[in-house]
Amino acid sequence: MLVDQILKSKSSHDVIFTEPGSSVDAAVRLLSENRIGAVIVSDDGTVPCGILSERDIVRELGRRGTACLQDTVGNLMTKDLVGCARDDTADEVLTIMTERRFRHMPVMEGGEIIGLISIGDVVKARLAELSMEKEALQGMIMGH
Repeated sequence: MLVDQILKSKSSHDVIFTEPGSSVDAAVRLLSENRIGAVIVSDDGTVPCGILSERDIVRELGRRGTACLQDTVGNLMTKDLVGCARDDTADEVLTIMTERRFRHMPVMEGGEIIGLISIGDVVKARLAELSMEKEALQGMIMGH
């Protein structure tokens, strides 16, 4: 299954952005209100300069306590984004996410973000693919 198919299967294609100068507290509200685990950081809403995830925030809460909530998103975000393309496979993306130990990956096209997929999206797509393969094999074995 391709990343493009995963994007199309998502109920919402909206990517939630915040600016690097926004407060972490405001980003936490964005995460909570939208029931998401990461927000893309961008100056212009198209070209990402980082990603801020729940893990980034929890890590800083553990180090500094609630004072980190007054910090800027740009100071806490992960700057080295690893993205994927529409034509990457679910297996390729799952391998990268597992090896690099992150749960959210921007889908990029021409240097701009066109979507965001989570490890949950990829696992769900992969399970659906395996289920279809199983049914096809069962049909072949049973002569259907």
